Amino acid sequence: MQHESEPQETACRSPPIPPPILALVRFILPFALGFLYFGICYTFLPHDEALILGGLMLAYLFPPAGKETVIPLGIALGFSWQVMTLSIALVDIFSGMFMALNFDVAVRFPLLGPWILRFLERREKFLDRRPWLEHLYFTGVVLFVMFPFQGTGGVGASVVGRILGLPPLKVLVAIGIGAFSGCLLIALGSELFISLIRSYPLVGWGLLVTVILSVLAVVLLLRYRKGAVRDR
Repeated sequence: MQHESEPQETACRSPPIPPPILALVRFILPFALGFLYFGICYTFLPHDEALILGGLMLAYLFPPAGKETVIPLGIALGFSWQVMTLSIALVDIFSGMFMALNFDVAVRFPLLGPWILRFLERREKFLDRRPWLEHLYFTGVVLFVMFPFQGTGGVGASVVGRILGLPPLKVLVAIGIGAFSGCLLIALGSELFISLIRSYPLVGWGLLVTVILSVLAVVLLLRYRKGAVRDR
């Protein structure tokens, strides 16, 4: 009787997913989730606004656009800070998911592949400039996503996670935490700043000029210190 039941149990089990189908699912999944989110936005937002939001999300994928550019622009165009936080954070997450699931495929892409290979070739120099990444691991990837300052942090963070030897799931969790934290900080700051400009234009613009000059001063100081260290 035991021998007769074995074929029935085997028949009830679902067959394993063949590797080509699994690879296809892994490739399509991030795009499918992105289109699903855009479909939800297109359903609940006016069509023109949904198209503009989709354009901002696409712009964020390609340098030199970054969180600090796209999120304030979206809020200035009338989107709420909640919508901009969620939308741009999801771009980071979906792009990071694609890289984590399809790293070997991404390396073969015309523009992305050479950039990844150069990134990996310079890994030691990259880590030497950012020793905190090597020591903090998970937290380092979170910070790397929070403050990429150019393009999506999801792609770069996935490569950094691979360099540090983190498993894909940990990298995705780190990208999610960093993306939402960074986008939330920039969105709230942008909302406050835009409200200040509308209510008190002189104060708002004066604050903007002060921030820009402070950032430039810090950048010049860091470059000066790097030059001084090289000359020694």
